Amino acid sequence: MHSDHPETHPHKNRHIAERFEGMLGKVMVVAVVLLAIGAIYMVMTGDSTPSWMR
Repeated sequence: MHSDHPETHPHKNRHIAERFEGMLGKVMVVAVVLLAIGAIYMVMTGDSTPSWMR
């Protein structure tokens, strides 16, 4: 008897590069958000040099 559902295969362990490739989009979004928050903070405080860099 044949079912209409495709057979599911066990998930193979992916290579580290493939995992990184899948996470790359999320990492880029987080980086852009952090940079935007930093830019807004600098505009609001009027200070162009962070205190940890002085």
